[in-house]
Amino acid sequence: MVSDSVLCLKLKTFHDIHDWSSAIRVATERTTRRIVIVIFHEVFNSNPGFSHTGCWSAVQSLLSTVYVEATGVSQQANRILMDVDVLLCGFDKPPNISPVDEINHIFTGGDVPDIPLQDWVKRLPKTELSRNSNATDCTHPNRPDNNIKERPPSYPTVALGGTFDHLHSGHKILLSMAAWIAHEKIIVGMTDDKLLRNKANKEVLENLSTRISRVRRFLEMFKPGLQYHLVPLDDVAGPTGVDPNIQALVVSKETISGAEAIARIRNEKGFPPLECFVIDVISATSADLVAEDMEWLRKTKMSSTFIREWIVKNKGSDKL
Repeated sequence: MVSDSVLCLKLKTFHDIHDWSSAIRVATERTTRRIVIVIFHEVFNSNPGFSHTGCWSAVQSLLSTVYVEATGVSQQANRILMDVDVLLCGFDKPPNISPVDEINHIFTGGDVPDIPLQDWVKRLPKTELSRNSNATDCTHPNRPDNNIKERPPSYPTVALGGTFDHLHSGHKILLSMAAWIAHEKIIVGMTDDKLLRNKANKEVLENLSTRISRVRRFLEMFKPGLQYHLVPLDDVAGPTGVDPNIQALVVSKETISGAEAIARIRNEKGFPPLECFVIDVISATSADLVAEDMEWLRKTKMSSTFIREWIVKNKGSDKL
């Protein structure tokens, strides 16, 4: 067992991720505190002309598949507070991890000598993991999005909001997809402490400063180089209700009603409408988006409410 690890997987197509589910499970099972899963693919090379919005569904499906697989393993091991981070990396630069992350082991999907890694990562103890026993070479293309209208390749400024208490995999999918379609700035509205007084198990809620720090650290690791503005949120619209220079909004299925309220507020003020992107999530075994995904995620502990309940239940034990 290791405390902090990185798992590197090289994909030819996004669909190949299903061939590495056993590697994700094994690496997560052997890690106790934090695992960083790095997905290498040529799509993630630096390319200003590439349409990030054009493969919105394919990228979020990729992220969701990995997060759901790893989170399910940590749940089964009762490691509810284990950190799972998924990074998307091309072949033109190494992933944004550093020695301060305290990573002490590297897992790889097979022998991958051509992936870019920092020298300190290459010197770590290494375990090569195999593809699923039923895996086959696949020429399945990276699926384009055919169900959305023509959109810009990316947007200067993208906004999203939430509480982000005890940052978990569901939050990270939302934050990652906002960063994926932005090329200048991300604005994150974070629910102010005073609005959380009636939350269940509020005594173990993280304060605003802690929540902002954790979200900023994750975003700067996932996509360095963007401007990240993390601001307290004390109403439904936050910055989207006062800043006309925001072009896109990322929401979950559960917060679509908030997006509708924001649209009304911006319309009343004569602001340009926002392009709204909705996060769907796929299961670990399906390549299709399904309506039951959010309920499935709740059961796999991607819920701040569940995490707080677990912390209260396990106070004083060696599980914390």
